[in-house]
Amino acid sequence: MERKIKTAVVGCGMISNIYIKNLKNLFSIIDLVAIGNRSRAAAEEKAGTYGIDRVMTIDEIAASDEIELVVNLTPAYAHYDIIKKMLLSGKHIWTEKTMTATLNEARELVKIAEEKGLYLGVAPDTVLGAGLQTARRAIDTDMIGTISSGIAVINRNQVLNSEYYTFLRGEGGSLPYDVGIYYIAALLSLLGPVKAIRAFGAPAPLHTPEFIYTNAEEKPWQIPGSNVISASLQFECGALVSVLFDGNTINASQHNITLFGSRGILKIGDPNTFNGPVSLIYADQPECTLPFTHGYNGVNTIEESPYDFYGHRGVGVAEMAYAIRAGRPNRCSKEYGLHCLEVLAGMEESAATGKTIEPASRFEMKPLAPGYFSSFMGGKGRADAERSLMD
Repeated sequence: MERKIKTAVVGCGMISNIYIKNLKNLFSIIDLVAIGNRSRAAAEEKAGTYGIDRVMTIDEIAASDEIELVVNLTPAYAHYDIIKKMLLSGKHIWTEKTMTATLNEARELVKIAEEKGLYLGVAPDTVLGAGLQTARRAIDTDMIGTISSGIAVINRNQVLNSEYYTFLRGEGGSLPYDVGIYYIAALLSLLGPVKAIRAFGAPAPLHTPEFIYTNAEEKPWQIPGSNVISASLQFECGALVSVLFDGNTINASQHNITLFGSRGILKIGDPNTFNGPVSLIYADQPECTLPFTHGYNGVNTIEESPYDFYGHRGVGVAEMAYAIRAGRPNRCSKEYGLHCLEVLAGMEESAATGKTIEPASRFEMKPLAPGYFSSFMGGKGRADAERSLMD
């Protein structure tokens, strides 16, 4: 067994519950020792709920000689300052998506991590879940042949959602950055780097509060950037993929990732979950659902009732922890996170300028080993999925 990595979580928002549960209970490599937050009261409440011994300020976490790894769960607009502080303090850091709110900030952080020899891991780690790893296995074993094209679509009423989730009103709150990132990450994990981008975009409308519980005197706001993006992505592998992210419509999400190959068609479920179904279509054959070839399907056995759809959030942290101990690259790497952000920023830039954008960054993502599973005995027992993270 590898020596555990002492870890602290920064940020106590909505996503922190599943991260803290998993980091504390699910992964043998992680020793979660502290919680930090801008509001000490929120950190104390979270630490009490999950039995974490220490509450520390962000500065105290950065100064600690004990803590090796920091998990940053703050909103995207706060990422740059926290990540930079931790890197300059000599700490490895994992951050929720996106790496930062701007591309230049992300490039600076990647440079700092490289200069200091530190790991910088970036969500989403749903790409390590059973659904997308099964899809990757189908592609790698040539089940659909050469992929020529694909589509990726997601819609929401991002404007209305920003009334309740107020962080969506800031940089990184538009649908492409908040939700579209899962679709971009999924495509990158399956097809590799993007070579060129062309796009059209539209902003979010100026929004006046609608919900009854919203402060009636609150001034109207507009989510920054393009809230609708229609783009064409040319991948280095040759595939041409049409992407549509629409945050100006209704909350009846239509999840669609479909890849068209010379031998077959692969349909992939919601990449914002770990267990999106993967189905295969061959000529003159009925569509069939593929069995998962990997673990981390979003259903945990730590508690009597499964977690919500966030499932196995934190698997990327654990995989990076094993990479740190082994001295190998982690899969959800800084290069992966930078390329995700560069594709999103490239779509935004192309929509604004009408130019073709060619991302400068590149990355590689090795698939997880197949044949390991999260549970057995009808889901009642914990199985050996963590072994797939070790190599």
